[in-house]
Amino acid sequence: MTAPRLLLISSSTVHGYGYLDHPEPEMRTFLGTKRKVAFIPFAIQDREAYTTRVRERLEKMNLDVIQVRNAADIESAEAIFTGGGNTFRLLHTLYELNLLKPIQQAVKQGVPYIGSSAGSNIAAPTIRTTNDMPIVQPRSFAALNLVPYQINPHYLDADASSTHTGETREARIREYLEENEAPVVAIREGSMLRVENGITMLLGLRPARIFRRGAEPVEVEAGNVIDLSLGLPPPSSTFAT
Repeated sequence: MTAPRLLLISSSTVHGYGYLDHPEPEMRTFLGTKRKVAFIPFAIQDREAYTTRVRERLEKMNLDVIQVRNAADIESAEAIFTGGGNTFRLLHTLYELNLLKPIQQAVKQGVPYIGSSAGSNIAAPTIRTTNDMPIVQPRSFAALNLVPYQINPHYLDADASSTHTGETREARIREYLEENEAPVVAIREGSMLRVENGITMLLGLRPARIFRRGAEPVEVEAGNVIDLSLGLPPPSSTFAT
């Protein structure tokens, strides 16, 4: 078994960029010489159209996309990419097709994993910090458990000029921490987490916000390692590139 290698993207599309344009340099670096990518399309209802879109985009990166339909597609892959959409539908389907364990095993044997949005959510212990509506009911909220923290993609800061008086994203994450211990790494649009050798580094365009039970949130700037004990980069931390 090896430490999981993960690239967890907040969103595949960011304002001012085309589909998967902003994470492309990091994806290329992360995948290296890997070319055969197993794509998991279950977060979107039309899986065929979704796979076609991803295949056409990744072909521009000289990547060969195989649509995942069963465990054999996972076992033959050099890399795994799980796309965004509805996290509940994604996890529900993974349970229905008995694919959680094959994905976990592949990643723990060294197969690099890329997730975007819902695909990033399921890398956490559970999907309890997703922003999505529960349009279907998965067998469990338990997910891949590849990192020791929860993830909240698409994190939005409160707009001081807005007249909206409902709950903010921060308020909802604080509610999660009233009932759960695992810290939450909230990543804004244009940002991503790269996990290597048990170390998480924030990459991309914007800071992340770290939430821990019993503590105030902490901001971490892009390019820094995330230390969940403090939310700040440890002085002597190193990161494999």
